Order: sequence, then structure tokens, then C-alpha cells
Amino acid sequence: MMNLPVGIQSFLKETGEISRFSWRFFKEGFSPRFELSEFIRQCFVLGYKSLPLVGLTAFIIGLVLTMQLRPTMEYYGVEVQIPAMVGVAIFREIGPILTALIFAGKIGSSIGAELGSMKVTEQIDAMEVSGTNPFKYLVVTRTLATTLMLPILTIIADAIALIGAYLGENIYDTLPFNLFFRKVFLNLAYIDLIPAFIKTFFFGFAVGIIGCFKGYFTDKGTEGVGKAANSSVVVSSVMIFLIDLVAVQIADLFQR
Repeated sequence: MMNLPVGIQSFLKETGEISRFSWRFFKEGFSPRFELSEFIRQCFVLGYKSLPLVGLTAFIIGLVLTMQLRPTMEYYGVEVQIPAMVGVAIFREIGPILTALIFAGKIGSSIGAELGSMKVTEQIDAMEVSGTNPFKYLVVTRTLATTLMLPILTIIADAIALIGAYLGENIYDTLPFNLFFRKVFLNLAYIDLIPAFIKTFFFGFAVGIIGCFKGYFTDKGTEGVGKAANSSVVVSSVMIFLIDLVAVQIADLFQR
């Protein structure tokens, strides 16, 4: 039997290890004892402190998207449809994907580096000796926090992006605030909103579990910490696109 290339073997091995790590999360995450105070703290650190970066990026994207669309829409004489197109684009894809990628870059690397530093300095081993379950305290709380906070951040980012789009529209034309948002929401259906919202929970879970996995099994000292932070971002970003691909296919089945 022909041996698989080393790269494929490594990929399959890591996929299996992440799957086993995820199963352990579901096994231990919903059994007592619950680290409620640490979970709330992580929601603040990972969610609230990410809001300025997410909000600024969403505002710029909404503004730039509207400005870039206008020349093409004017060429075809359908510039009145700009609010509708921007709204659908933001709610269905741009808002969830952009927020998730920013979240992966900021939070995924942070979790990987933090847990990696704790691993190489033997703080995780010290927690086990002291009777604390490091998996529940470190992994479960962070993964639950990312799973909960990313959907909330996405909703806020969508709203801020629409404000940026409104200002971008009024650079070239005068459109009342109420009329702009009426055009946006009149062209949206539940199939545009619900799947886009649901998939953000999976995005958040992927960012949290991968960041924790990379940090929890860091080795090779400080060099390993850097690699853990970097690979957390890369793998999380790839997983976000894969999850989005599957979510789009499932949503299309319901539209038929």
C-alpha cells in the first residue's frame, strides 16, 4: 500500500486531534463545575474589547462598498438600488465573514499565544497539581465566549456598516435616513438573515477551539508560542471559509 505524502499525513493527524479536542470540549464543557466568573471575564476581554476594531472596519467597508458600487450602478441606470444591494451584501456575506476574519486575527492569535505561554512556562501543569481543571478553566470558557460574542459583534458590525453605507450614499446624493433604511430592509428576507446569523456561531466556535488547541499543545519554548499564535489565525481563517461554503450550500437548498 502506497504511503500518503507527509503533508497529507500531518493534515489528517491534526484534523483528528482537533476533532478529539472538540469532543472533549462538549464532554467537559456542560458538566459541573462551571467557571461562570471566568466565562463572563472572557466575554468582556474577547468580545467587548474587540468592538472598536470591528466597528471601525465595518464602518469603512460600508462606506467604501457604497462608493465603489455607485459608478457601476449609475452606468446601468439603477443607482436607486444601491441601498438594497449594499444591505443584502452586508447581511449575507460581508458582515459575517469580515467580522469573523478580524476576530480570528485578533482573538485567535491572542488565545494561541496566551495558552501557549502558559504551556511552556508550565502554568497549565501547575493548575492540574493544584486541583483546578485547566481544560474547563482555560479552554471551555474561552471557546464558549467566542461562540457567544462573535454573533453579537456581527450584528453590531452590520449596523455600523449600514451607517457607513448611508454616509457613502449621501456623499453623492441626498437620501433621507428613513428612506435609505426602508430600501435596505424591504429587500431583505428571512433567508438572507437567519443562515447568516446562525453560521456566526460556528465561526466563533472554530476560532475559539482552534486557538485553544494550538496554545494548549504548544511545545519548543518561545518559538512554539509564536507558531501557535500564527497557525491559530491561519487555520481559523481557513475553517471560516470552509464553514461559509457549507452554510451557503445548505441555505441554497432551502431556497429551492
